[in-house]
This record gives sequence, C-alpha cells and structure tokens, in this order.
Amino acid sequence: MKEILVEKIKEAEGKMITYADYMSLALYDSEIGYYMKTNKKLGTEGDFYTSSGVHAVFGKVFAHFFLDVIEKEGLPAKICEFGGGDGRFAKAVIDEWEQLKPEGKEDLSYAIVEMSPYHREEQKRLLASKNGFSQYDSLNSLKEQMGKEFKGVIFSNELIDAFPVHVVERRGDDLYEIYVSIDENDQLIETSQLGTNQKVLKWLKRYGPTLNDRQRIEVSLYMNDWIEEISEFMKKGLLVTIDYGYTKEEWGMPERKEGSLRGYFKHQLISNPLLHPTEMDITSHIHIDAYNTVTEENRFTKIDDLKQNRFLFKLGILKFLQENYDPNPFSEKSKSNRAIQTLINDSGMSAAFHVFLHSKQLTKTTSYRFLNEDPYKI
Repeated sequence: MKEILVEKIKEAEGKMITYADYMSLALYDSEIGYYMKTNKKLGTEGDFYTSSGVHAVFGKVFAHFFLDVIEKEGLPAKICEFGGGDGRFAKAVIDEWEQLKPEGKEDLSYAIVEMSPYHREEQKRLLASKNGFSQYDSLNSLKEQMGKEFKGVIFSNELIDAFPVHVVERRGDDLYEIYVSIDENDQLIETSQLGTNQKVLKWLKRYGPTLNDRQRIEVSLYMNDWIEEISEFMKKGLLVTIDYGYTKEEWGMPERKEGSLRGYFKHQLISNPLLHPTEMDITSHIHIDAYNTVTEENRFTKIDDLKQNRFLFKLGILKFLQENYDPNPFSEKSKSNRAIQTLINDSGMSAAFHVFLHSKQLTKTTSYRFLNEDPYKI
C-alpha cells in the first residue's frame, strides 16, 4: 500500500503533495485508505477508542437529550449521524428510544452517513433489524433518498478531527506550508515552501491564532466546507458535534509549538504522521473558536459549548448508576458503573472533548431540560 502512495507522490508536481492531500490518500483513498480497509479500527483490537465504545450508557444519555429537543421543538423524529463508526452509538440511542417511546407514536428514523465500507458492514450487523435505520456512503447519496432539506438532529463524534489538514509554520515574518515528499530511498519526508495557497492564508488570517516563530498549525478547509454543506442541508434542527480541540489562547501555549497532527497505531500515539502510512489513523485538534465562528457564519445559532463530562453530568448520566454491590467486576452492572465513572471523571477521556450545540430555526432552545432542570432532584 505504501508503494502506491509513493508512486502518487512521484507523479505529483515537484514530487511533493500537501499534508491535506497526503491525509486524503492515506485515510480515504478507495484503494489504499486506512478507513476504507477491512480491518478493525475501534476498540481493543483496533487502533483507538471513542466515547461511544466505552459503554452503551453514552448513547442512552444522548437519546434522552435528543427526545427532549425533538418534542419541545416539534421536530420530526429524525437523527442523522455522520461518521457512525461501528454503529454502537446509533444502537444505544435506538434501543433507549424504543424504551422511552414503546407505544410507537414517535418512531425514530436514524440515518448514518459513513464512507468506510468496513464500518458500514459493522453498522449493518448491529442495526439491520432496526426499523427506521438507513445508511449512506455520502451526503449526496442521503439527499437522493431523503430529499435535499432536513429537519431533525445532526450528530457527529470525532469526525472533524480526521478531516485532511494543511500544515503551516511561521518562520520570522513568513508563513511556510509543509509538504510530504520522498527521499532517495522512497521514504516519506517533509519539505516546505513559502506559503502561496490563498485559501489557507486567508483562513489563518480570519480564524487562526497568531503564530509564534517556528510554530506549526493545522488548517482544515474541509471543516468549513462540511459546515457549509450541513447548513445547506438542514432547514431546521439541532447540530451536535463532539470533538477535541484548542481555543486560540490554548494554541498559543508553548506545548502547542509543534501543532497537533499525530497518528494512532495499535493504541499508541505516534507523533510522526508519516509513520505507518495507510495503516494508522491520523488526526489533529480542531480550532474551537473557528468552529463556533464558522457555524454562526453559516446561519447557525450557538446554544452551548462545554466539556463532554460536564454535559453528560447535566444530562443526568448519574441516574444510570446501578445501586447494590456486585462482586463480579465483569457483570453488566459493574461495567456500566465503571463506564459512567470514566465518562464524568475530570481526568478521564471526556474531559478532553467539547460538545458543541448549534441550532437552526429553533425557538425553544432556552427551555431544554439540561439548561433548566436538576436531573438528580427527587
């Protein structure tokens, strides 16, 4: 697979490609892309974990939130998830929804947009028997089946951090773009040129932090494109995005000098994104301030932006704790309780994630339960 990637670089002008093109090939190319291969990516046997893989309680809590929004706003019971992974989140939401609405008055329609053939197969295995479930390999495919205007909830978890990014470095008063090339032994190496991509330079000027000398930063033009596409698709509804990232202030900290581009290979963090090409996940932290600004520029209204552990706490995740001591650490009760502790711990994985809530044409946002009610009040 690496050989194919090397040949593509050799065919490029100057025998070099941008990091965005490198990530597009290494992650999403139909022939060699990491996400397109039929190997395990999530969980113990894969390369990384997500919150939805910790336990079904994660999706169950969100099911209550989605239902509250849909009922208060009078929205159709429709959820569209982008990048659904192995389908565990969707299954947990649908299972909990069926418990909350057993009379079937609000049958849920749950669509997943997933470009990975392997993940689509995993989703089918979990969800094929569920009424209202459908999946698509692209937003365009979804539009062909469901129409070009959507009303409901759009959800994503760790989607934007995997978008291809350009890499830029400040050197004195100049900005250089970092490219991927090859050496005489066909090994992947970095090279650089004075930045000339006007889209990248304009993005940094409008949304990015002020870079220190010799500081690198990632620029995700794909993020802007995706938000614009979602805005065109959604006529009325709620956009829920979960991801990790940094604010402008945080990007300015000394420890951010090398940027955030990295890989995950067999649960090991790989600082060099050129290692294990096409065999590992590649990711970067999103620009939090930029995300909120771009969504508002695309006719969304910000409701909230808060850490995932705090959001789950406000949704009432502690109500899912099961009392009574269970001596079996592998019982479902013990697993669920441990998962809740992991998801709300300030030093756990949830503390690294933000939950972004943006509305479009909604009028009851100030009445949502998590903003007004104590979920633990008896």
